[in-house]
Amino acid sequence: MKTISSRQNPIVRAFRALADAPDADGTRLLLDGVHLVREARAAALGFEAVAVASSRLNGNTEEGEMARSLDSAGAPVFAVGDEAFATMIPVRSPSGIAAIAWRSPSDPTAICRAANGFTLVAVDVQDPGNLGALVRAAEAGGVTGVLVTGTSANPFSWKALRGSMGSALRLPVAAGLTPDAIVACARTSGTTTVAAVPHDGRAPDTINWSRPVALLLGGEGPGLPAGVLAQCDELVTIPMTPPVESLNVAVAGAILIYAARRQQS
Repeated sequence: MKTISSRQNPIVRAFRALADAPDADGTRLLLDGVHLVREARAAALGFEAVAVASSRLNGNTEEGEMARSLDSAGAPVFAVGDEAFATMIPVRSPSGIAAIAWRSPSDPTAICRAANGFTLVAVDVQDPGNLGALVRAAEAGGVTGVLVTGTSANPFSWKALRGSMGSALRLPVAAGLTPDAIVACARTSGTTTVAAVPHDGRAPDTINWSRPVALLLGGEGPGLPAGVLAQCDELVTIPMTPPVESLNVAVAGAILIYAARRQQS
């Protein structure tokens, strides 16, 4: 295991650069924490570099055990001085282990056209934590792929990846198509588009979720743009007891995904 002490080491700089500018297609992923590193290994992803804080190699820490195991398996593992490690990912409390992993990019058109697909479409979801939580709920609820569009956060940023808790390493997730292109793609592939709205939509249990469906969720605050709503086949609204008028987008997404799953089971 090689050691690094300088903040200016090329490996340290590579982590910082990926934190500042995550890949648009998610080819290279910055993973923070032993859970995500473990999930990446279980998903058979390749590692460009694994960094472990030197202090975590003392004693029986999870981070030290994972680093030694990956090193024994031939992964490029680096023991990084704690001061240098603290600069690699902009978190308040460094996790002790981080990695840059390789992922095969997903084709957004293939996700959209998947036969018998249940696609989640996140439009203008700007909080990376919410976006990651949506991806997590999507995998848990049987969604076949996630499309991220509009002014949404990058689903492959380290914050979004941490929010997905590993789901983005396994579930097909892609960005790159506009909302209009996604709706048009769904229409040509025979997929029904269902848009979530706060008022005047159908109740979730009255929607036919057993056919190919793309569920569209809008971002925090404004929701889906009017132009997108006008193109969708159906509108769905989660019933709420007054005076509550809206839910966090990740919560709303999970409720609708599981409403669909009840029919698909």
